Amino acid sequence: MMLARAIHFDESDMNIFHSPARTGEWCISGGFEFSNWGEADLAGKARQAFANGWLGVETFGRVTVVAITQIEPVEIEAIVTALAQHFVDVYGAPSLEAAQGVAREEVMQMAEICGAQPPNTLLLVSRELTEAGVKESYRLVEPRDADLDQFAIHGSLDDDPH
Repeated sequence: MMLARAIHFDESDMNIFHSPARTGEWCISGGFEFSNWGEADLAGKARQAFANGWLGVETFGRVTVVAITQIEPVEIEAIVTALAQHFVDVYGAPSLEAAQGVAREEVMQMAEICGAQPPNTLLLVSRELTEAGVKESYRLVEPRDADLDQFAIHGSLDDDPH
């Protein structure tokens, strides 16, 4: 099974999100957070989280880019449990048991997005408010085989004129 982990290429997420996700933590879309939002809610860092933030399921912070990688079933169960507890703590779900099904659906939706892609594919999310609610779309950046010439320094130590 495949899922996505937070990845950072620079420090920008530390500046654009109220709470940035930790590098390497498992992520889901997290669009549920915005289900009752309107235009008035879309300001500053909250707007950035809405527009293109994945949700880390350890810190519940946001990240701009995630990378697809393999996940073990035991890790899936830990994520479902953590997310269900988040639903209880933050959204008022009546119990952990009651929240488990919805949490599992969120995680499986992300696994479905990731499942058909090769490892190390990068994913970006974009959201917009529509009259029907939040519309989410995804952009894939497929991994490319690196050509050794991109990294090799050609020459010889024997070429040193000194």
